[in-house]
Amino acid sequence: MVSPITFVSVHEKIASGLPAAHAKSVAAAYDFACETYDDKPLETGQLIIDFSRTVCTILAMLNTDPETRIAGLFAVMPEVDAASWKTVEERFGIDVVNMVDNVHQMASLPHLRGGVRRSAEGGRKNAEQMRKEQAEVLRKMLLAMASDMRVVLILLALRMAGLRYIAETKLVDDAAVQYAQETLELYAPLANRLGIWQMKWELEDLSFRFIEPEIYKSVARQLEEKRIEREAFIQVAIKRVEEALGEAGIRAEVSGRPKHIYSIWNKMREKSLDFSQMHDVRALRIIVSDIKTCFTVLDIVHRLWTPLLEEFDDYISRPKPNGYQSLHTIIIAEDGMALEVQIRTTKMHYFAEYGVASHWRYKESGGSDFSAQQYDEKISWLRQVLSLKIPEGSKDADMHRDWVEKIKAATLDDRIYALTPQGKVMDLPKGATPIDFAYQVHTSIGHRCRGARVDGAMVPLNTPLKSGQTVEIMTAKGLDAGPSRDWLSPGFSVSHRTHAKIRAWFNAVEQAETVAQGRAAVEKVLQREGKTAVSLEDLARKLRFARVDDFLLEVGKEKLNLRTLEQVLHDSLPEKSGSQKDDVVVPRQSRASSVVRGAKTGVLVVGAAGLLTQMARCCKPAPPDPIVGFVTRGKGVSIHRADCKNFIEMQRTSPERVTQTQWGTPETETVYPVDVYVQATDRHGLLRDISDIFMREKMNVIHASSRSSKGTARMSFTVEIPSTESLGKALQLIREVSDVQLVKRH
Repeated sequence: MVSPITFVSVHEKIASGLPAAHAKSVAAAYDFACETYDDKPLETGQLIIDFSRTVCTILAMLNTDPETRIAGLFAVMPEVDAASWKTVEERFGIDVVNMVDNVHQMASLPHLRGGVRRSAEGGRKNAEQMRKEQAEVLRKMLLAMASDMRVVLILLALRMAGLRYIAETKLVDDAAVQYAQETLELYAPLANRLGIWQMKWELEDLSFRFIEPEIYKSVARQLEEKRIEREAFIQVAIKRVEEALGEAGIRAEVSGRPKHIYSIWNKMREKSLDFSQMHDVRALRIIVSDIKTCFTVLDIVHRLWTPLLEEFDDYISRPKPNGYQSLHTIIIAEDGMALEVQIRTTKMHYFAEYGVASHWRYKESGGSDFSAQQYDEKISWLRQVLSLKIPEGSKDADMHRDWVEKIKAATLDDRIYALTPQGKVMDLPKGATPIDFAYQVHTSIGHRCRGARVDGAMVPLNTPLKSGQTVEIMTAKGLDAGPSRDWLSPGFSVSHRTHAKIRAWFNAVEQAETVAQGRAAVEKVLQREGKTAVSLEDLARKLRFARVDDFLLEVGKEKLNLRTLEQVLHDSLPEKSGSQKDDVVVPRQSRASSVVRGAKTGVLVVGAAGLLTQMARCCKPAPPDPIVGFVTRGKGVSIHRADCKNFIEMQRTSPERVTQTQWGTPETETVYPVDVYVQATDRHGLLRDISDIFMREKMNVIHASSRSSKGTARMSFTVEIPSTESLGKALQLIREVSDVQLVKRH
């Protein structure tokens, strides 16, 4: 049994931060756990009471409520003594029992018995990617299945306690390595998502220590050798930056940024670097008030030290896929060593620190019906709740109840996670049915779905699923089997993605029927006119269709008059005119060096290099137009003509986002799209005469449209030019065309 002196010390640890009444309850629970567990060991050989005490201490470190700490003490109780478990409910409440039941329910799921390690068939790279994606969904499933978010905290504490025991005993076998691998892939990112950084770092470093012991020791040794020197340098660098910012009148928060062994090694592995090449072992973070100040601070930092421009990353103009924003730059300090500097706004820092910059978030492009922003708001709010402490005083009971209700309300129940018979997890919207599940597995499985078993029992296809259920889909054998129109009725599916797939199938069937009708009509005309030797491809091209099926579809829909077809067969198709808009399909291909298709814009942003730039569609600037830049949200710097009306309005509302730009040296053969407007008296051959001028001047027309009304033709062209100087000659030639009244650049 535990000695009295240690006993008192344990009570203080596991009840730290709690009001007296709650501390007494936790102490009583620990006393009962000591009596119940006695000297019983776990499978690992560790005494259960020692393991439970560690779990409870970790939960106390997180400032959890007394029920959560007590549930942590009894997390292994049901496996030890069923009779004593009844006493736990009577003495400590149903809330504790429910949390422990939830812990055991989640721990028994297939994904915690090796599902993460299952790789898909195929290439190594593809299998690794699929395994990572599966781990992401499993983490979401853990959160969604927790009827009380405090259960997730207990799961993390259990995992940390297990790793600490392995570290203490140094008994690292295959089972321990497997345990560490699961921790690294599932639990450490989960702690990161909840913003529990001290937990995340310990879980990562301990797991890494067991998985790669030699690498861990090597990195740890190299870090320790330079620790004192590194810390001294950081303090000097902080002071120097603060003085420079103070002289510029900029208020900022400057701090050193810690790096942990696993994160250092992870970056070394991803970028194939040696420890000596690591730029961010020494790092600063500068937090300011707005985006414009970020770039001002960047300029100041680059004047203080010599920057490595090839290492500059602008995640403000071009955020990471998970939404992370910041400026990253590497400078060379006086000692010749590198220093990483991160510059961001307070809002960006809040966004990153609350988990959005982790490697895990809902992907809106994946067809999710649940907003990533809503999810992030819940997690951010949850982290704030976790940081609360229950104060001493007369209102502590009310504060405690409020804390419990808030933590319960944070449960992420907007999604459900069901499993395939092979153990793969499907991420679905709440209320999803087996039909939604089938389409999530694969579109062809959804189309051929004819029945479903849920946890081994047959169910109707409109049965709502629950997280943790295993769903098996029965399918029709024929690959041409299709869905039922009833599935579009309310109750059969809830996912927008499912509805879209079903509608697409029926649209494709209807389109195929229409194309077949059009083909029959065209072939009938060809036979009647004695032109059966004419190919459908030539006919479609003459009628300005890109594909034969597009041509046949228009005929099948009766949008293309068969008399027009007869005229084409006799080479007498008149040029179109009238009141309808005529979108002219230009057969010439756009050059590969067009800025529209990825060529560099040739624009320089003053004060920074490497920024993503794009030409504004509203005014389509081209050299040597006077230009200005506007920092967009997520799409880099948008380049406008200085006289652009849109830019003038944006400058009025957001002047801090305006940045100075100038034309640099573009790539050879780079062309820029510009819009040209022509107004003329309508006549036969007008469009041909104007198009010939563009062709003679070697300007590629990528779009043209014409509208004629009351004898006046109004035409718009989008042409690619190397500069506005070459455009001037073309416009002058068009003015000289007969019947042209007005020519101008939009």
